[in-house]
Amino acid sequence: MGGAGNRSARPRGKGREGRRGGRRTGSGWYLLMGLIFLVLLGCTLYAVRAGARTLAGGAEDHGPPAAASDGAGPGSGGTPEAAGTSSGTGRTTTPAVPEHGTGVFSTADASGKAVGHGTVRRYEVQVEGGAGISAGDAAREIQGILGDPRGWTADGRDAFQLVSSGPADFVIKIATPDTVDTICGAAGLHTHGEVNCDVGPTVVVNLKRWLLGSPQFPGPIHGYRALIVNHEVGHRIGHGHEGCPGPGKPAPVMMQQIDGLHGCKANAWPYDADGDYVQGPRVP
Repeated sequence: MGGAGNRSARPRGKGREGRRGGRRTGSGWYLLMGLIFLVLLGCTLYAVRAGARTLAGGAEDHGPPAAASDGAGPGSGGTPEAAGTSSGTGRTTTPAVPEHGTGVFSTADASGKAVGHGTVRRYEVQVEGGAGISAGDAAREIQGILGDPRGWTADGRDAFQLVSSGPADFVIKIATPDTVDTICGAAGLHTHGEVNCDVGPTVVVNLKRWLLGSPQFPGPIHGYRALIVNHEVGHRIGHGHEGCPGPGKPAPVMMQQIDGLHGCKANAWPYDADGDYVQGPRVP
C-alpha cells in the first residue's frame, strides 16, 4: 500500500504539480498577451495623437492661401502713399524709374485755349524717349495745373497756353535722371540725379520726382507735380526763392520744400483758396 501509495502519490503529486504549473503557465501567457496588447494600444494612441498634432501644426503653419494682387500706379511721394495701392488688397508698389533714356524728346500732340489774364506764355510739353510715360497725359496734367485758380493765373498778370507747334515761350521737359543731370549740368547746375531745374527757356522735370514725389510732401502725387510745375514756372515769370514764413504756416510754392519744410506745412499752390498769395521771406 505504501508502495502503491507512493506510486499513486507521485502521479497525483505530479499531476497536481502539472495542473498548478499549467495554471501558472496559462496565467503568464495571458499576462504576457495583455502586456503586449497594452503596449500596442499605447503606441497606437501615441501615433494618433502625434498625427493630430502634426495636422494641426500644418494648418497653423500654412494658413489660408494668399490673395493675388497687381500693383497700381503711384500715389504720393516718399510716403506709403507714394507707391500705388492695388485694388482691394492694401498692398503697395513703387514704380520703377529708368535712370537712362534715349536723349530724344517727343512733343505732346496737345493744345488748348489760353487761361488767365495778361501776358500769354505759350508752352510745349515734351517727354524723353524711354521714360515710360505718355507725353499727352503729362501735357493734360500740366495744363490743368497751370489753369488751376490757385495757380499763377490768380495774379491777374500771367496767362498760359498749351501748344504742340509754332513758337513757344518755354518748354517743359520730363526727362530721366541722367538726362536731367546732363541738361542742367551744362548750365552749371548740379541736380545729382534727384531734382529739377530751370535752364533758359526750358523747365526740366526729373522723372524720379514726377513719379515718386518727395519725402517732404505727404500728399497725392498730383499735388507734388503741381508743386514742381508751379515752382519752376514761377522762375520763368520772374519769382525767386522764398523761405518759410513761420511754424505751422503753408510753405510758399517758391520755397525749396524738398530741402526741408522748417516748420511750415507742405503746399503746392502759389495762392490759397481765398486768392491770397502764399509768401515767405526772400531767399538770396
